Amino acid sequence: MPTSKASILYLENVNVSFDGFRALNNLSLTVKPGEMRAIIGPNGAGKTTMMDVITGKTRPDNGRVLFDETVNLTRMDEAEIASLGIGRKFQKPTVFENQTVWDNLLLALKAGRRAWDTLFYRMSAKDKQEIEDILEIIRLGQVRDEISANLSHGQKQWLEIGMLLAQDPKLLLVDEPVAGMTDAETEETARLLRDIAQRHSVVVVEHDMAFVRDLDVQVTVLHEGSAIAEGTLDYVSADERVIEVYLGR
Repeated sequence: MPTSKASILYLENVNVSFDGFRALNNLSLTVKPGEMRAIIGPNGAGKTTMMDVITGKTRPDNGRVLFDETVNLTRMDEAEIASLGIGRKFQKPTVFENQTVWDNLLLALKAGRRAWDTLFYRMSAKDKQEIEDILEIIRLGQVRDEISANLSHGQKQWLEIGMLLAQDPKLLLVDEPVAGMTDAETEETARLLRDIAQRHSVVVVEHDMAFVRDLDVQVTVLHEGSAIAEGTLDYVSADERVIEVYLGR
């Protein structure tokens, strides 16, 4: 049984049902501050529902969902949860395609400020440096003035991750970040996320096992809404139940 002590994210016995279908079944999970965790499992395992519960899109039937040890996320809506410092990256990138890479990051930076501050916004040296730092992390410094529509699929994924970073989240939820990427982009994305995990807690949902191995982090395996195994990728890959329901023989 996980404990809420020293956790950035804590789920205990979370249940979600849709028209009689149990999407989450007594799901318990603990992510520590500064940790990157990979979540794997077959289609229908509950991975997306878990992310929906954490971000307030879906309210659980019962169970506890705590952020930063004490904040009860089940009593908050999506906007309130986002303002706490929980950022979510969906599988399909959504960037402002008619804007440059730099302007996308600037817009994200402004979006994280109060409405009054945004109304009278003037870029400071600190803000400029923050965007420069993000560009370095997301490997897009050389294309900062490029219109975003011209980026590759992988670069758009990196830009959207950068837009979330501009809002300085404590916890970053990333859904299948390497879907549709080239092998080179996939390898670079693993390095990129490891860099981000130096300063942020990260939860990555992914199907690509080679990518998960490159992340070199603890892995939680979901099946039918429950966590059935947890540990290193080698450890969970040797688990008979994981082999049976997900990896195959």
